[in-house]
Amino acid sequence: MNIFSKLFSKKQAEATEETVRVGGMEDFMTLIRVYYQAVMAAQLGISNINFLPDMAVFKRTLKIPTQNNKLGIAEKTRCRKMLADIYGLTDSFFKEIDNSIKKNCKNVNDVKTYLFMFQGFSQDLMMVIGNLMQWKFRMPSVLKKMLRNMTEKTIHDILTKTDWKDDGVRKTCTNIRHYQHTLGYSESWMTEYVYNIVLLAKKEPKPKA
Repeated sequence: MNIFSKLFSKKQAEATEETVRVGGMEDFMTLIRVYYQAVMAAQLGISNINFLPDMAVFKRTLKIPTQNNKLGIAEKTRCRKMLADIYGLTDSFFKEIDNSIKKNCKNVNDVKTYLFMFQGFSQDLMMVIGNLMQWKFRMPSVLKKMLRNMTEKTIHDILTKTDWKDDGVRKTCTNIRHYQHTLGYSESWMTEYVYNIVLLAKKEPKPKA
């Protein structure tokens, strides 16, 4: 499980200019955080950039001008293009994030609660994925289609299966379903999200002994 443990433990305030690289697993998660913050800024009219640390670093590093005197608009467009170009994320993936935030964040006070909930959702999801797909991580990266199909099946099992042998897995799957219902993410969105993390995790250099 240590393969995923570092992904969700970083505090947003720890973002540095060095994190705005492209291609790796940490880069993917940084850009995902930037996109979430940009959507929140645009939808809620957040004007204090210090409230959006990852987006602030992204904006400064890439020198993105503010559009129409409103934070989030230009940053969202730029980040979305990068995620689509580098990782192949689909339009529906971004639309679900937009709709989820719109549904759950009515004002700035809802932002912290939403991000905390999404972090819990991600942690539980990747914990179960790591438990259920351990041997599949050893598959060659060239077998991308097979890995995606296996990821899709595992996500479906997490959301529908009830007869788990491991009681811990069963309880975590129940938590994931509660998160999913509240956040409003579809099974296909979860598959796309998890598949990209799994694929990038396979490419990470192994720690030295």
